[in-house]
Amino acid sequence: MGQHVAKERFSEAEFARFGARLKDSLTALHEVLARPGFGAGPATVGAELELFLIDGNARPLRRNKAVREAADDERVVLELGSFNLEVNLTPLPLAGRPFTAMEAEIRDTMARLDEAAGTQGGRVVPIGILPTLTEFDFGPDAMSDEKRYKALSSGIRRVREEPFRVRIAGVERLDLEVEDVILESANTSWQVHLRTPPGDFAAAYNAAQLAIGPVLAASGNSPAFLGRELWEETRIALFEASADDRDPERLWRVGGRVCFGSGWVRQGAAELFELSVNEYEPVMPVMSDEDPLEAVRAGRVPGLPELRLHQGTVWQWNRPVYDPAGGGHLRVELRALPAGPTAPDMAANAAFLIGLVQATAADPTWTADFPFADAYRNFYRAARSGLDAELAWPGLDRRVPAHELALVLLPVARDGLVASGVDPAEASRLLDVVAERVRLRRTGAAWQRRALAALGAAPGVRAAMLEHYRALSFTHAPVHTWPDPVEDLGVRAESPARTR
Repeated sequence: MGQHVAKERFSEAEFARFGARLKDSLTALHEVLARPGFGAGPATVGAELELFLIDGNARPLRRNKAVREAADDERVVLELGSFNLEVNLTPLPLAGRPFTAMEAEIRDTMARLDEAAGTQGGRVVPIGILPTLTEFDFGPDAMSDEKRYKALSSGIRRVREEPFRVRIAGVERLDLEVEDVILESANTSWQVHLRTPPGDFAAAYNAAQLAIGPVLAASGNSPAFLGRELWEETRIALFEASADDRDPERLWRVGGRVCFGSGWVRQGAAELFELSVNEYEPVMPVMSDEDPLEAVRAGRVPGLPELRLHQGTVWQWNRPVYDPAGGGHLRVELRALPAGPTAPDMAANAAFLIGLVQATAADPTWTADFPFADAYRNFYRAARSGLDAELAWPGLDRRVPAHELALVLLPVARDGLVASGVDPAEASRLLDVVAERVRLRRTGAAWQRRALAALGAAPGVRAAMLEHYRALSFTHAPVHTWPDPVEDLGVRAESPARTR
């Protein structure tokens, strides 16, 4: 999705040429992945952090282009919503102390972007869904002023002419219709990338599908949308509905454009790319000058820009990435975690997830006899109920509460990190953050709910809650150490803290 798109609309002939190029790209992908040594190398970890921009009243600020220009940082890119930005963090070797470096880079970039936002009368906040969003924030001017996002909206509307219907049943219910994909911008995520050799990709990807349920349960930070209390991770349901390109009268495809998947991967990364090409219509047929078959048969590493662009418009919660840089490699993109609440929380969530993936990928018997349907149900139960979700796990004869399972799995994740070369003290420090959060039942979602309960029904309670959340977020103290909102917010509700 970061590739340059020069126009908003395309002809049917362009879509046909693009489809043919995708078929050639799949052939080239198979050939390059079969090369001895392709993608070999040490494991690396990277991440993308999405942030909201807010104004002085804690409302969304639609100035992302101006803020990016003020930041003058090549790591910063525009997201779909004009009140969103994304930061691409520096990839690092998994061995050593990568999560400490990741945490430091989050702090640095948040401070830089907050300063840049200040030039536009704004601030940044890392949170899964902005609690001050209203229905009126998703009008025609809500989309970023970028041709690729307008082309994305136009391309999906070509496939699905009907409005997008969002129905979420949580503590309360949400039922609304929108005309385009702009509701995607209500979500901001913390997306982690793990470089994986092609021969190990299937095991790593399946491990990610297994691991994400319990990790998501321990990471919830998106409990509400449009003033309604919904899921612990409302982003999951909202994103799936807001980009579902299926014809509502003929749901012939099992998964929407945003989905978890429908089975364990057996043949490696190419299997997932083939699924995307065969199951999902292109929405942005931007053609390059590269002939992928000529490139790969001449011994070069093909760029495969069409395949990468298409894959960037199919948002599996765990997604394969082909990157031609540096001789070429594969990554598993772990997309389901929310942004926030703090830098150490996000680094700890990444460590828990990566450690659990590495541990379970090293022993494929974890998934060999475990029904994929149980991993699927785990994911959505975790998104809905967080630490109260009842989850299945290999070797257990019954479902157990997520807060119990997480504490059992943290030592497994530590073993996975240490076996991958992560400094043992770093692994222990970060996983202790998750352990305390789970033990105390103090996720970001739990803090937000408790803060709203403390503030009561007074006008502006969501803005007051967000102001206090933001102030605490910039202390970089993990959320489980934050003051209890019931005790802390009663005296602060009339004059919420506003720090930059």
